[in-house]
Amino acid sequence: MQRTLIGILTLLVVAGAPLARAADTVQPDATLDLKEGSVAAGIGFSWGSGTLTYKGKTYPVSVEGLSVGSVGISEATASGKVFGLKDIKSFDGVYTAVAAGGAAAGGGGVAVMSNQNGVRIELLSTAQGVKLTLATEGVKLKIKQ
Repeated sequence: MQRTLIGILTLLVVAGAPLARAADTVQPDATLDLKEGSVAAGIGFSWGSGTLTYKGKTYPVSVEGLSVGSVGISEATASGKVFGLKDIKSFDGVYTAVAAGGAAAGGGGVAVMSNQNGVRIELLSTAQGVKLTLATEGVKLKIKQ
């Protein structure tokens, strides 16, 4: 019984390794850059806009509900990779955290979020020591008309 269990676990690890490597090489469908924000005392930055680059075209994006958990930052930016974007219309929506609050290798904050259409964004703040925080009801992203 124990040998069978060890054999099954070994098989799962060996079979899963190529899948994990394949996931690392998946190209994003689009990129997202957030560069503008406004300061709110005690809250940090709350972005108002950004840009989405999809299939060689750049779209202006409005952003509500994303803040940087750091006071005293004069400027913060964030950029991300967008996955699962099959159509530009599926980008709009309320994104909720899949994972948030992690730290990247350079000290920036990381947030992974997805919307109701299956679009996933891996967002990285580029300011050192900055932690990205999603509002409790999520982050609303919308292509501006």
